Amino acid sequence: MLHGKRILLIISGGIAAYKCLELIRRLREQGAAVRCVLTRAATEFVTPLSVSALSGDKVYGDIFSLTDEHEMGHIQLSRDADLLVVAPATANILARMAQGICDDLATTALLATDKPVMAVPAMNVRMWEHAAMAANAATLRERGIIFVGPDDGDMACGEFGPGRMAEPAAVVEAICDHFSAHARLSGKRALVTSGPTHEAIDPVRYIANRSSGKQGHAIAAALARLGADTTLVTGPTVEPDPAGVSVNHVESARDMLAACKAALPADIAVCAAAVADWRPAEEAAQKIKKNGEAPAISMVENPDILKTLGNSGNDRPRLVIGFAAETGDVVAKAQPKLVAKGCDWVLANDVSPGTGTFGGEVNTIHLIHGAGVEDWPEMTKTEVAEKLAARIADHIQETA
Repeated sequence: MLHGKRILLIISGGIAAYKCLELIRRLREQGAAVRCVLTRAATEFVTPLSVSALSGDKVYGDIFSLTDEHEMGHIQLSRDADLLVVAPATANILARMAQGICDDLATTALLATDKPVMAVPAMNVRMWEHAAMAANAATLRERGIIFVGPDDGDMACGEFGPGRMAEPAAVVEAICDHFSAHARLSGKRALVTSGPTHEAIDPVRYIANRSSGKQGHAIAAALARLGADTTLVTGPTVEPDPAGVSVNHVESARDMLAACKAALPADIAVCAAAVADWRPAEEAAQKIKKNGEAPAISMVENPDILKTLGNSGNDRPRLVIGFAAETGDVVAKAQPKLVAKGCDWVLANDVSPGTGTFGGEVNTIHLIHGAGVEDWPEMTKTEVAEKLAARIADHIQETA
């Protein structure tokens, strides 16, 4: 149920921290990727080694670790997740969250995040019922923090009442319910193309372009996180396969077109791949040897995958989106493609030298559709993907 979802679990210092070991195990059984942050107090109850062994990932805790900040800074740590879960959420960490205090990695990640946050309180009944705690909880709920529990039950201190941390199974159920409610593309099929294509000249040489596949892969992952049954058709790239996505690796434009046709029918098609426009008319069976003269290579046009999908008759996806990688006056050059390719939206971006778009981490998008042009600010490619996926979900729901 949680396949492909990324959970950042923040474990604070309370006796109920031991329950988080079972929580991690259950989340991973449901297919979630779990990354953990331990407060200093949490390490008095569970060890980083046990948490790391169960999560299968590095455990984070020290905001001043230069290695951690270089490899995974607190901003990225908080935003790479689909959901942040604070469990156990002690009175201390809830108070710091309410006041916006960030004096360690856990609270800094919570303040820096733009993703949903779920809190699983665990504390003495008198602490939970204290007016200060009630005010903090009310403040956090007003900000959209999701609370799970606390339950009534026996406390480690010997008292009885509300304050007991919800059981791991109940927390997992709440997490599943959260994602189900936000799975806006559940039941929809999405097709995404990504990366370059390689068009063979001979067994060792090929024609290609500078596309890294970062943007296409990010879009496939974002659509999957919204619940879409997503197929990614990707040319050669070093980008890892996105979690929760069916991936088809191809080489040439003709291979990519065949894989896209096989993935139909689909509700959504996003053609983010930078497909080579031409290919050698004939691929040499043997390596072409140097003889003092440059070989004459006759070129033929590759199939237009976006145009094929945009004009695929009964199999045409409800929403067909193309990318237009241009240099100079990108919007004017991209606008005619809306009609020429038979697509619904075109995302134009500038790949001129110096922009760093090809192979880089950021992108600047101009969304062209029937109603006009939307100029998006420069964003990371992950942010572009999230924004595009949300727009797609809006469109699908509005036109249902």
